[in-house]
Amino acid sequence: MSKKGMVVCPQPEAAESGIEVLRAGGNAVDAAVACALAQTVVDPMMCGIAGFGVAAVYLPITATHEYIDFHAPAPIAARPDMWEDLLEGEARDGFGFSVKGRVNDIGAQSIAVPAALKGLRRLHERHGKLPWNEVVAPAVQWARQGFFVRPAMHLFWTDEPLPGRAANRERLAFSEEGRKLYCRADGSPKAIGTPLINPDYADTLEQIAREGDEPFYRGDIAHRMVDHLRAAGGILSLDDLARYEPKIRHPLKGTYKDRVITTNQPPGGGAMLIEMLNILEAAQAGALQHNSPEYIKLVCEAMKIATADKDKFIGDPDFVDVPLDQILSKTYAAEQAGNIQAGVRATVPRLNTVVTVPKDTTHLSVVDGEGNCVSLTHSLAMPSGIITPGLGFMYNGCMGVFDPRPGRAGSIAAGKARFTSSCPTIILKDGRPEIVLGAPGGTQIAMGVLQALLNVFEFGMDMQQAVSAPRFSSTSDIIDVCNRIPRRTTQALESEGYKTARNPFGYTIGWVHAIRILDDGALEGGADPGRDGVAYAL
Repeated sequence: MSKKGMVVCPQPEAAESGIEVLRAGGNAVDAAVACALAQTVVDPMMCGIAGFGVAAVYLPITATHEYIDFHAPAPIAARPDMWEDLLEGEARDGFGFSVKGRVNDIGAQSIAVPAALKGLRRLHERHGKLPWNEVVAPAVQWARQGFFVRPAMHLFWTDEPLPGRAANRERLAFSEEGRKLYCRADGSPKAIGTPLINPDYADTLEQIAREGDEPFYRGDIAHRMVDHLRAAGGILSLDDLARYEPKIRHPLKGTYKDRVITTNQPPGGGAMLIEMLNILEAAQAGALQHNSPEYIKLVCEAMKIATADKDKFIGDPDFVDVPLDQILSKTYAAEQAGNIQAGVRATVPRLNTVVTVPKDTTHLSVVDGEGNCVSLTHSLAMPSGIITPGLGFMYNGCMGVFDPRPGRAGSIAAGKARFTSSCPTIILKDGRPEIVLGAPGGTQIAMGVLQALLNVFEFGMDMQQAVSAPRFSSTSDIIDVCNRIPRRTTQALESEGYKTARNPFGYTIGWVHAIRILDDGALEGGADPGRDGVAYAL
């Protein structure tokens, strides 16, 4: 096993970029930024420089441990009641809303302030080692020289449309630019193995490599974006772009037995992760057989409790008073564990559930030879389908997760970021990093990360086993299971009155990508088999 460095992510091309940057003398931050920018090229519906994200950074030599939150806030022109009269329903898992005309889901109104480029730039400025242009160079090369349609990419592009949502193939072909880049003559997505090049995006990235993020947020690129989006009915302004700054935050910390859990602050999913671990520690989850009906019931009840608390309490802390002391207390967790063991079943209220959320996100985990660690999750949310002519990248669709009902934790407000289940996490044991991980997967991100951690903590799995084991979830009053959970197990659950839903995919409910640092410093990677991911080591 390598001790020199490792990059784990869902795209081989992006992992190559990160490893080559490490090989060239860069640190984990350089590799993470290079990998993330490459992901925006080779997985253009999962992430982009007009998206959002959050990065965990641990640098032992400088005693740095921080999060760079680059969430995409609602534009200044957004109003709490802008879609109140259009509301039709809520995702079954509580992660998104359907409104008439789908204006929050696809098209120019769905776009929140692009945040990802500035977040990556600030991450590099604060902690990178190589020059900026060198970490951007691999992404330029992929865009200029080409890559090809991978199986997981194609599967996502051709997913069947979800009720109340635009199909991914519709997003892909929504703009003329998207059709030219990614579609065949009949408008359908290009086939697996089809070569792709994006010269417009290569030009954009080359300008960013030379000039940094200034053109994107205040210069000529900003003007081109706003002029185009305004003409298409969007509300993004030059002022929105010029004002935007990522936030530097302390980690949110919890414990699980002898380990310290460090994860992201609200509006991210870290609070849900810690709350669930607290409940499961109190309930002694490890005493049960892995993925037995009793284990699934216990973990799903913890999931439902955390989901209901998220829906009620967790939002942008600049706009919402989030009662973290209450929901993350060990006393509260013990009370909830006692309720579960007494047979009390939690419920998750939902409004006219008509939609389910897609999984438009990606992740990377990096560790270098000096012990520097980065866990970074970034996304377009539900991609807007909009590509400005000549720029080559798609915009986020972050407005679709805001609650159109005023007065709630997740309601729309100018400058407010919406909740995301993203929870890039670093686990510490004996005062040093042990696991660096995170996942894509919509609202199932925290659920996938939770199970991967329990697989290590309680069941002694290595990292690849931990991210590969069959998963389940309950972010509503239904238990969702992957197709590798035996029917005998779901029949036992149903005999006790639980409703289950079987996913046809064997690898689903988050796609966890992780690195474990063993006691001797060796690096053990885990790439989720549900994506095209890899764990590349120096």
